[in-house]
Amino acid sequence: MTDIKRVVLAYSGGLDTSVILKWLQVHYNCEVVTFTADLGQGEELEPARQKAELMGIKPEHIYIDDLREEFVRDFIFPMFRANARYEGDYLLGTSIARPLISKRLIEIARETGADAIAHGATGKGNDQVRFELSAYALDPDIKVIAPWREWDLNSRTALIAWAEKHQIPVPKDKRGESPFSTDANLLHTSSEGKVLEDPWEETPDYVYSRTVNPEDAPDQPEYITVDFEKGDGAALNGKAMSPATLLAELNELGRKHGIGRLDLVENRFVGMKSRGMYETPGGTIYAVAHRGIEQITLDRGAAHLKDELMPRYAELIYNGFWFSPEREMLQAAIDHSQEKVSGTVRLKLYKGSAHLVGRKSVNSLYSERHVTFEDDAGAYDQKDAEGFIKLNALRLRLLAKRNR
Repeated sequence: MTDIKRVVLAYSGGLDTSVILKWLQVHYNCEVVTFTADLGQGEELEPARQKAELMGIKPEHIYIDDLREEFVRDFIFPMFRANARYEGDYLLGTSIARPLISKRLIEIARETGADAIAHGATGKGNDQVRFELSAYALDPDIKVIAPWREWDLNSRTALIAWAEKHQIPVPKDKRGESPFSTDANLLHTSSEGKVLEDPWEETPDYVYSRTVNPEDAPDQPEYITVDFEKGDGAALNGKAMSPATLLAELNELGRKHGIGRLDLVENRFVGMKSRGMYETPGGTIYAVAHRGIEQITLDRGAAHLKDELMPRYAELIYNGFWFSPEREMLQAAIDHSQEKVSGTVRLKLYKGSAHLVGRKSVNSLYSERHVTFEDDAGAYDQKDAEGFIKLNALRLRLLAKRNR
């Protein structure tokens, strides 16, 4: 890729991406455009701009974009309409952020006439796959530079030495051995590596950053309501909110009550198992609420089909196929199922758990008259069940007679 003149780098301003920025300038002798996404990670982003300027990036080539509303509206909410969980537990907090970052990288590359994009994902993880599959789906001719697959800086010591050689400032807290690595956005924080690598050892309490210890959470439960419109959250405790604001408020409630911790050994797309600790406070509450409103508004057939489709849908997101036709096909079916998923749910938050305690909707399919143990005034003729059972038992009885 010797013909690269300009590259757009996904840039956080941290040690790794700062080294990558300089390495691109040195190794490829190219101009670098930096892109820093505000996905609600809770960090001050102006230092990234200042550091990029310090390293010679033109002010017009420094992009810092607030993508929080787009992130929740166009990526998180569609995913939660499917009740997506990878391998039954993981709410896909890191996975769902990557296609949006890739989308913006490609847009900036077009705006600036760049030949390539670059990212800081390692050659062992899933993120390299997610970034690049998304990028190629949006621009099949884009060039992708993944320094961790090219350079020989294979240790933290080597990285710091290279940074010092090229006058890249190294914060004091980066000079020691990092106990674990983290990734954060509005949906979750993930932690992996070092102290978490032995799956037998309990996660140290200092690893958690988004939630209080459930044991230290308030001794009194808190009740909240969440309103849904066509499958998407629209209001909290009766107050209408934008998607990002709603999730941020649920995050604060989850933090307070110690909700959303997950210790998981998962199967990476590249083939290995990894152990991670995830904190998804608001997302965990939201997921419970969404299933709650579906309980009374979705027909059984639609609900059960959604549950069958969900593992495939979640796997597509985890593996980086957000922009694939099969994910879009599944999304169309899922979105169609949400047309009547509107109403209000009530939840009880208490010491690490979000419990569904009430749900109501003008579109409810729940009929108290049909289900009551009292006199149903002829709404349901119990004698009809006899024929229903006999017809369903017919093949079982014929099998039993044959095998007797």
